[in-house]
Amino acid sequence: MKKLLSFLFLLGLTFNLSAQIRTDLRLPELNGYKVLKCDFHIHTVFSDGLVWPTVRVDEAYREGLDVIAISDHIEYRPHKDDIKASFNRSYDIAEKYAKGKGVTVIKGSEITRSMPPGHSNALFLSNCDSLDTPNYMDAFRAAKKQKAFIFWNHPGWDAQQPDTTLWWKEHSELFDGGYMHGIEVVNGNDYSPEAHQWCLDKKLTMLGNTDIHAPIQADYDFAKGEHRPMTLVFVRDNSVQGIREALENRRTVVYFQDKIVGEEGYVKELFENSIEILSVDKSEKNVRIVLRNKTDLPFKLKKTAHDINLVYFREYEIKPHGTHAINIKLNNGVKSGNVNFEVTNLLVKPNIGMQYSYPL
Repeated sequence: MKKLLSFLFLLGLTFNLSAQIRTDLRLPELNGYKVLKCDFHIHTVFSDGLVWPTVRVDEAYREGLDVIAISDHIEYRPHKDDIKASFNRSYDIAEKYAKGKGVTVIKGSEITRSMPPGHSNALFLSNCDSLDTPNYMDAFRAAKKQKAFIFWNHPGWDAQQPDTTLWWKEHSELFDGGYMHGIEVVNGNDYSPEAHQWCLDKKLTMLGNTDIHAPIQADYDFAKGEHRPMTLVFVRDNSVQGIREALENRRTVVYFQDKIVGEEGYVKELFENSIEILSVDKSEKNVRIVLRNKTDLPFKLKKTAHDINLVYFREYEIKPHGTHAINIKLNNGVKSGNVNFEVTNLLVKPNIGMQYSYPL
């Protein structure tokens, strides 16, 4: 019996240790900026989530995240008869537990209102309780008073905008008043092209988050290679102030499914720092370029308009940590030109991939 109990103890210990193995997403640095993997929209049992705050920290650690924001609802707390606490409590538990685990926890809350204006997250709060007010503008004023970074959540959510994703006059009032600094371009597995365009037009920060309520494995099948969406933030240093500074200056792109969404400058730099040219062999009639992908991201290329005397691929994928050869035929005595393509999974405009040229 003692041997059996010892075996079960060791089995449980082994399972627990294996459950905490961290899987890092390998990405390049951008001109001296570190890339932090972040999820700024997460729920716990202190609003309508189904897990304790410490579970969110463990999930983030295992999935290689650097930063999470606990953003429990202010106005919606279905477990309040069982869990009575300050709106700050879920952050306090998670932040204390995260110390020494390599995960930074940001204090936030979700201002949960009907449309318009819908739901918004306020980050870097000092006191979440002050947002508990009947008038939604008073909640935004309380967040602004704390110098919060505020973004509009899931603008295309069917429950609030079932037919068309609209920008209401209330959003103009929030934007003009300095109460909106970003928008969720991706929420869960839902990408909003309207939000993408608004961010480009209005110079708002792009974010992509899970809005997770259930245990993370209930929504993403990691065994099949699925991953949670995340905001990639380009920071000077991994501190709360460094994260805030990067968000305020729009140094983000969104990673979801096999896609990157963001402003063209950052997306292009991410691509160029991810791909290494191993060799270029050129003869009178042919050029062979061998590329290597140094990251965990895939890159899907599609030929675009080009000199017809340069004959090369239609489409292909450079797989994570894989190599790929591009063979170009030089017809009719042509000696040089541009290999032009669209990286179809790097979205720099709504549903439009990044254009790229490689000179021969």
